[in-house]
Amino acid sequence: MGLEIERRFIVKGENWQCLIKEHQNINQGYLVSEKEGWTIRIRIVNEKRSWITLKYPHSDISRHEFEYLIPLKEAIEIMKITKNQVNKTRYLLNLKPGAWTVDCFKGKNHPLVLAEVELDTTDEVIQKPEWCQKEVTGIAELSNASLAETPLSNWAIDKRRSIL
Repeated sequence: MGLEIERRFIVKGENWQCLIKEHQNINQGYLVSEKEGWTIRIRIVNEKRSWITLKYPHSDISRHEFEYLIPLKEAIEIMKITKNQVNKTRYLLNLKPGAWTVDCFKGKNHPLVLAEVELDTTDEVIQKPEWCQKEVTGIAELSNASLAETPLSNWAIDKRRSIL
C-alpha cells in the first residue's frame, strides 16, 4: 500500500523556471471522484505511457495511493469516453527537500499554476519558495479531480480572482 503525502501552493511569477530539470505533458481523466471517498483516474504522460491510479483519503495532507501501468492503447480508449479531464504541463524541479513539481494547467483551467511538494512524512519541514503564495493543500475545489469536473473558467469571476 502506498501513501502520498503532499502540500500544494498557488504559484506567482516565473522565478521557479530556473529550477526546471524536466517536463511532462499530462492528460488525466477521472472515472470516479467522490468527495470523501475514492478517486480513480487514468493518466497519459507525453502520449507514451499510461497509468490507472486509485486514491483514498488518509489525513489532511495524505492519501492512500495505488498506481499501475496500463497499456497506452487502452488508456486512450478509456479517455475517449471519459467526461471529466484535465490537461497540464508538469515541470519537475531541482529543489529540495521533498520532490517539487509545478503544474501549468491548460484549456479551461488556464492560467492556473500550482506547485506540489511530495514529502516523506507529514511533519517534514520545507522551505517554501517565494514564488509559492497561498497554500491550497486540502482545498477540494482545487484538486485535479474537481478541476476536471468544474474547471476554473466556470467559476464566478470573484472566486477566480481570489485564487489567482
